[in-house]
Amino acid sequence: MGRESDGMDGVCWVIKAPQMFITYIYKPNGGLYTGYNVAYASIETELCVCIDSDDYMPDDAVEKIVACWKSRPMEKEYCGILGLDFNVVDGKPIGGFFPDGLLECNEMELSHPGDTKEVMRTDLMKQVAPMEGFEGEKNFNPWYMMMQVLDKYPMLVINDNLCWVEYQIGKDSMSQGIWRQYFNSPKSYAKHRIMSMTLQHNTFSNKLRLCAHYVSSCIIAKDKDWLSNSPLKFLTILMAPVGVVLTLIIYYKNR
Repeated sequence: MGRESDGMDGVCWVIKAPQMFITYIYKPNGGLYTGYNVAYASIETELCVCIDSDDYMPDDAVEKIVACWKSRPMEKEYCGILGLDFNVVDGKPIGGFFPDGLLECNEMELSHPGDTKEVMRTDLMKQVAPMEGFEGEKNFNPWYMMMQVLDKYPMLVINDNLCWVEYQIGKDSMSQGIWRQYFNSPKSYAKHRIMSMTLQHNTFSNKLRLCAHYVSSCIIAKDKDWLSNSPLKFLTILMAPVGVVLTLIIYYKNR
């Protein structure tokens, strides 16, 4: 299992092996994705999970994960286990529970309004790691790696708490910080959108959204090759006006 934190002084990971030995790794802060790169290069357990520094797992989470994984149907290949994040304030799942009776799913097709906790197969994550970012851009989301795996394999489902989360609201929340990230890391977001466009589990509406965001990121990054680099050229042209409007909103939010 893995634990990460991305603070001002650096990114740290704690990796727990089945024998409960703990390996502590420190590296200078280069952005969250660089911490994930170090972790995936170091983890030796069959499964891994990333926990933010201000979150924590319930006491019985590891036992539930191991029991679920051991009981999986061996004739089918899974990429991991999907559980829920619970809010420490009200003790409830963020966004609610999964549908009753859901034992497995492809997360890319799952419509869940809240937060989830992904426990991934380490060997599959090592296949898509490391992420290569851009100089001066720290906000490259590690979800870039996870999406590539989730698009290919289903997940087992635990309709229970795998992580206690201190859910942030207001100016320090992720929903507010995302506008700064769009502005500060446009090349990273453009690369993320290009990869996302190629995923097989994508709805038409999501492709439209991706194209609009891609255009916006390219405008901010001053990328003149935005159209030739897009895997969905027609939809990219179609959504270009929306991308321009989104760019203006991003500049307004960061004024």
